[in-house]
Amino acid sequence: MRVSDIFKNMEFNNSLQRKIKQQEILLSQKNEILPSKNNIYNRYAYPIITPEHIPLCWRYDFDKQTNPYLLERIGVNATLNSGAIKWNGKYVLVVRVEGVDRKSYFAIAESNNGVDNFRFREKPLSLEVPEGSSETNVYDMRLTAHEDGWIYGIFCSESKDPNAAPGDLTSAIAKAGIVRTKDMNTWERLPNLVSKSQQRNVVLHPEFVNGKYALYTRPQDSFIDPGSGGGIGWALVDSMENAVITNEKIINHRYYHTIKELKNGEGPHPLKTGKGWLHLAHGVRMCASGLRYVLYLYLTDLQDPSKLIAEPAGYFMAPEDDERVGDVSNVLFSNGWIADEDGTVYIYYASSDTRMHVATSTIDKLLDYCLNTPSDGYTSKKSVLTICKLIDKNKTLFTNKSFEFHKTI
Repeated sequence: MRVSDIFKNMEFNNSLQRKIKQQEILLSQKNEILPSKNNIYNRYAYPIITPEHIPLCWRYDFDKQTNPYLLERIGVNATLNSGAIKWNGKYVLVVRVEGVDRKSYFAIAESNNGVDNFRFREKPLSLEVPEGSSETNVYDMRLTAHEDGWIYGIFCSESKDPNAAPGDLTSAIAKAGIVRTKDMNTWERLPNLVSKSQQRNVVLHPEFVNGKYALYTRPQDSFIDPGSGGGIGWALVDSMENAVITNEKIINHRYYHTIKELKNGEGPHPLKTGKGWLHLAHGVRMCASGLRYVLYLYLTDLQDPSKLIAEPAGYFMAPEDDERVGDVSNVLFSNGWIADEDGTVYIYYASSDTRMHVATSTIDKLLDYCLNTPSDGYTSKKSVLTICKLIDKNKTLFTNKSFEFHKTI
């Protein structure tokens, strides 16, 4: 072997070892809980999954003959919008991984504690495509362990609009794709949901309702614009093996000049609590910098999950600091959370369509927030009246010396 070849081999091996070491440091990094700003939830210092968490063997060709410079062959643009489930004692995320080619796919990452050290399984999921489908892209899977014994994953199945004008390469059609599993290893693809409208945010309720499967939907007239779609919908279907929506009603509406005036959608499936079904959703409004996505909570009735019983005004979580910057800036999105038996809730959310984070709270705190936080009065006047009512209440807890109260609190 020539001296130059020896040096090339050494450089290749040293470069590979550096990458392996750097990634192991990242994967083993302990996350740090941050002080809460509002006593409702705690954020964590570091994202839990980034493109750098993707296994090196998914991205690099380790053969020195075919990749002598150890170049990245298959790049990753973002890791985002993950479904979540507790499985065999582990916190499991079905991550949307978006390549630099803009195609998304699903990959499973697992952690022992839910806040750090997430590691991907050997390979990403390879899902079947329904017969006759022109499906181009898949993303944003919601996971539901249903009482029928299956774990269902519902996700967006995107295709090019066949009716698009010549030269229009942006118009698309959104359908709800469905898979199911009993072991989180083998996934069965079922026919797509049949609906009169496009559907991008469909979530399966974990229990039967009146003997039927219940779905949270988001009917919209086009791929981007909800049009006449009024908010988060509710529909009952006879079967998930041939899911067809015939009737749909809106249970959580959009409203003018709110955090969800443009559109809203269900996040993960709701959590069953002693005081109702606890929902996490996203709301979207238009602003000067584009679309702004935030998260909000609402509560529905235990006996009738389609009946709204509480919804605090405004957002529950919004992008902060570095979360505001990314592939699509000013966005928080969640389609996965896990409630432990001790009442801890792990909220998995993506920031700016780029990386995954976790925040933690408790069932008790989230219920208190939902049931005792003022609802939206929909006008500035009513907002001020609500604030003044709280000020007056707090003043009565101190002396009648309002100056001292105002100065100290």
